[in-house]
Amino acid sequence: MTASTSTSTSTSTSTSTSTSASARPLRIAYALLDPGIGVFGTKGASVHVQEVVRALRADGHHVTVFCTRTDEHVPADLADLEVRRHRLPKGKGAEREQAVARAAADIAHEIAAGGYDLVYERYSLFSDVAARLTGSIPSILEVNAPLIAEQREHRSLVDEPAAIAATRAQLRGATLVSCVSRAVADWTLTEGADPSHVVVTPNGVNTTRITPRPEEGDGSGPVTVGFVGTLKPWHGTDVLLRALARTHGDLRLDVCGTGPQQPALEELALELGIAEKVTFRGAVAPEQVPAVLHGMDIATAPYPPGEHYFSPLKVYEYLAAGLPVVASAIGTIPAVLRDGELGVLVAPGDVDALADALDELVADPAHRARLSRAARESAVAEHGWRIRCRELLDRVLGPSVAPAGAHGAPVTARPTDAVVPAGAPVEAGA
Repeated sequence: MTASTSTSTSTSTSTSTSTSASARPLRIAYALLDPGIGVFGTKGASVHVQEVVRALRADGHHVTVFCTRTDEHVPADLADLEVRRHRLPKGKGAEREQAVARAAADIAHEIAAGGYDLVYERYSLFSDVAARLTGSIPSILEVNAPLIAEQREHRSLVDEPAAIAATRAQLRGATLVSCVSRAVADWTLTEGADPSHVVVTPNGVNTTRITPRPEEGDGSGPVTVGFVGTLKPWHGTDVLLRALARTHGDLRLDVCGTGPQQPALEELALELGIAEKVTFRGAVAPEQVPAVLHGMDIATAPYPPGEHYFSPLKVYEYLAAGLPVVASAIGTIPAVLRDGELGVLVAPGDVDALADALDELVADPAHRARLSRAARESAVAEHGWRIRCRELLDRVLGPSVAPAGAHGAPVTARPTDAVVPAGAPVEAGA
């Protein structure tokens, strides 16, 4: 079978080649053992997995995904992707944690026997696939969050010592530890990662899949404000609803995504008297997201105050879609938006500031047009997934041919809110 439960060999249909030092086609094992992330799911983590795989395949590499969950939203261009699923037994708590650890051992054994050139693993609790292969196959460990703290706070963590042990084995055994933000990189250093092996690689975007909407109409009628993401408290969608209720222009809100907060948000829209202005789309397959973005005039990332170690995928997608962005000035977002050059920044959680920013953009189509052009240009020039993946492969398998500076210059350790160039190594002790 192919995409959902493949155990047979298939080949990529891509014929394009990489311009990097790792231009020869590679056989790459992509390991994803997090039972909360389906390879073909709809949430941001699943999109992230799919885009990394696309980028690697676009450069001619053959990718086999080893996972514990697939889901059913298989994009047409990934229908031939070789996926080997190790099903976990039903169960929760300690039973599930132990099952992930056993699956990691089995998958590592399968990869070792498969003749792969590289292991690319998304850091998951209780998994140590790449660490088991240290010394035999080079590896990239992608770290998107301090999962131990997240699991303890938001879900359940039974055997924390085992989670810590597996995490430290991964961080110390990986050839390269690729962290989504500087804050995450600093966390890996506290857990024992070798500073010379740690780099910061922000999220990216597929600028071929996500394109600007065609120019159409005379600009009259309601302005559509958009939000794409999981409906959880730390995304600030409630702040966006309250801000919409305080705007004065003719606005509509399109919410693309679902999550545990959706019923409460729908009730909030009713209480605020704006229900008729808000569309809750629910879960949307990644294949449909580009078309949804084409229907927006302004896009938002209204994060509330608090710890913010993310590299918001939605912001990069907004840029690629050529959308004017209104976002909270938190974490890495100001740097991505060039401190306001590519979008409007507001204080996290400030309802009035967000409402004012939306009203100002609604009233100034020329400003929206300038932001739109600059956003798209930035996405294409700086934030493509193929750029990100080539940098990582070059660091692991050969010297980079990318120009020194923006994507290649070493940097010393900085405060956790500083921005480190994509792909730049993190050095401790500065």
